[in-house]
Amino acid sequence: MTFWPMALTAPNELDERFALVTSFLRRARSVLFVTGAGISADSGLPTYRGVGGLYEVADTPEGLPIEEILSGEMVSRNPALTWHYLHEIESAAHGARFNEAHAFVAEAEKRHERVWVITQNVDGLHRAAGSSRVIDIHGDIHDLRCTVCDFTETVVSFETLAPLPLCPRCNAALRPDVVLFGELLPTAKVWAMEKELAAGFDVVFSVGTTSVFPYIVRPVLEAKRRGAPTVEINPGETVVSDLVDVKLPLGAADAFQSIRKKLYAP
Repeated sequence: MTFWPMALTAPNELDERFALVTSFLRRARSVLFVTGAGISADSGLPTYRGVGGLYEVADTPEGLPIEEILSGEMVSRNPALTWHYLHEIESAAHGARFNEAHAFVAEAEKRHERVWVITQNVDGLHRAAGSSRVIDIHGDIHDLRCTVCDFTETVVSFETLAPLPLCPRCNAALRPDVVLFGELLPTAKVWAMEKELAAGFDVVFSVGTTSVFPYIVRPVLEAKRRGAPTVEINPGETVVSDLVDVKLPLGAADAFQSIRKKLYAP
C-alpha cells in the first residue's frame, strides 16, 4: 500500500487517492467505519472543544472544566449541574439531521455483505440515517436511565424534560445512558466490538475522529496487521494519519459525496 501525506503535491493527486479508495470498496465484502465528531460536523453539531467547539474556554462559569461537570462523579454528586450542561449540549444539537456522510455509511449496508459502524458519537445520527449495525461505544444521549432503579426510556429531544428529570418510578435523578468522563465503557458494547474486530474487515475507514482513544486506533492497527487497506477521512492530522494507506484531507460529507460519484458513476 502507498501512504500519501496530507499535503497534495499535484493537482490530480486527490483524484488518485479517490481512485484507490473506490477500488478498495469495489473489492470489499466487509467494511468497518470508525466515526467521531467530524462526521456530524456537517450536520451542524458542535464538538465540545476545538474549532467551532461548544466549550472552548478552559473553565465554565462555575470555575470547573467541562470534563468535571460532565463526569460520572458529578452526576452522582450534583446531577442538577450536570443536567444544566446536558440541556445546553442537546439544545445545540436539536433539530440536526444526518448528512451525506451518514447516508453513505447506511447505504453501504445494502452494497456489501457485512458493514459495521463503531462510533464515538452520542447523537444517534447513524441510526437515523438507516444504519442498523452500529456500536455506539459511548451510548446515545437520547436514551435515559434511572440512577437508582432499572427504569429506562428514549426521548426524541430534551425540550419536554424538566431541568432535572426525575424517575417516574422512584423519583431519583435520571441520566443519559452515555459514558461520562471518568466512566468505563459498557462491557456488552466492548464485547460486540471485540467480536467484529476478530472477524476482520476488508477495508477500514477512520472518519472525523482524532483517534485519541486506544480502542479507536485499534481497528486501524488490526487492519494493518491483517494486510487490509485503511482510509482516513479528516481535514486535520491525527494519531492515525501516519498509519493509514490513504488519507483524504477533507470533511466527511464532501469526501463521501465524491466517493459516491466515482464509485457509482455509469
